[in-house]
Parts: sequence; C-alpha cells; structure tokens
Amino acid sequence: MTTPTTPRGLTIDELRTRLDSDNPPRLLDVRTPAEYEGAHIPGSYNVPLDTLREHREELTKHLDTDVVLVCRSGQRAGQAERALAEAGLPGLAVLSGGMTAWEKSGAPTNYGQERWDMERQVRLVAGSLVLVGALGSFVVPGLQALSAFVGGGLAFAAISNTCAMGVMLSKMPWNRTPSFDPRKAVAQLAGGR
Repeated sequence: MTTPTTPRGLTIDELRTRLDSDNPPRLLDVRTPAEYEGAHIPGSYNVPLDTLREHREELTKHLDTDVVLVCRSGQRAGQAERALAEAGLPGLAVLSGGMTAWEKSGAPTNYGQERWDMERQVRLVAGSLVLVGALGSFVVPGLQALSAFVGGGLAFAAISNTCAMGVMLSKMPWNRTPSFDPRKAVAQLAGGR
C-alpha cells in the first residue's frame, strides 16, 4: 500500500527565480480550458485535471521531475501531483497559492476572455440548490432533503478534498473551449522538451 505524499510547495518568488534561470521548469496548469484561457502563466501548458488523470501514464513518458503544477488555489494541482506520483512520477512541485496568489503578486500573466473560476461556479450551483430546497419545501413537502443532500456533499468534498460537483461542472460546454483537444495537449508536452 502506497502512502500519499504531500506535494512540495513552491513559492511565487521561487518559481519566478526558476523561470528566469537557464533551465526553467515546465508548468502544467490543471484548471479547465476556460479558466486557463481567462488567465495563465506565460509558457504554461493546459492539461485539465480530468485529462491528466485519464492520460497520466502517457504523460509521465513526456515529463521529468522538473515540473510545477498550477491551478487556482493549489488543491487541484495537489490532486494532479498525487495522480502523477501513482503513475511513477513522484515529487513534483505545486505552486503555493496557485494562480490566485500569482496574480495578486503582480507576476507576469497572460489574460484572455474572463470566465468564472470553478470554485465560484460550485458556490453558485450549490447555493442555488440549497435555496431551492429550503424555499421549495414550503410548496413541496420533503424538498428540504435537497438542501441536506447538497450540504452533505459539500461536507464530503471538504473532508475528501475532492468535489464531484466541480468535476461535473468542468465537463459543461461553457468550461470547455472549442480548441481544446486532449490528444493535442499530450502532443504539445511530447514536443516541449
């Protein structure tokens, strides 16, 4: 039985220093294509978490240990690190604080069409479902169970550090860009070094 590792955090200053060096690390941004399109670190590759999990064995053939994983806050990047470690590539670094901290620091960022990040979408959907369950129960007895179900799902998401609602939302058309192709993302990594 393998013990899960704690991802090695890399501060913004450490990453900026390494990016300015003669041998910069590869950056894998594991957010959705829509989030990546909105803002990303120049030179990063977009490999959404679900794509990374699905193609992790193939990806490890094109990666070395000099990779930094990036997401919005560090949670999905940590999950990506664990998935790649299980596929034989342990010890990858995760950008501490993710893109949120990167942007707040004023570090170089490529901006595109702004879209809602995944956490905001989850809050909207979860909050709406709870509200419908609570208010709807005045008209339809028992509908408050919907609120309880969503609340239980959010508690489980916090405990397990996963989010089924986020995974489902990431597959929605507004979180996909027309140009994203998982095979192309893997091919870009294969040709990147």
